[in-house]
Amino acid sequence: MFKNLEEMQKFGKDQLESATATATTLSKSVQEIAAEATDYSKKSLETSSQFIEKLLGVKSLDSAIQLQSEYAKSAYEGFVAQATKFGELYTNLAKEAFKPVEAAVAKAQAVAK
Repeated sequence: MFKNLEEMQKFGKDQLESATATATTLSKSVQEIAAEATDYSKKSLETSSQFIEKLLGVKSLDSAIQLQSEYAKSAYEGFVAQATKFGELYTNLAKEAFKPVEAAVAKAQAVAK
């Protein structure tokens, strides 16, 4: 597989660089996902608090039902949008994390030939 010690060392170095790049990408992506989750949680809590305040000030049952319906609709739309965004973040995480691995595999296949 390896013709000499230098090729083996270069291969090992390439593998280490690939692993380091993958770890760095994973770390950055996980931080981005955590920040996004924190932001969504804050927004959701604020929206819920505002809804409760409005609900406490309602004078009729019809107004309360109308307010609840509007809140449920906006909360659902916000959740779907956020879930889509999380899906995109996780997809990007997977793509970016495997780029160094794909490059290392291609190099290994080239060396094997």
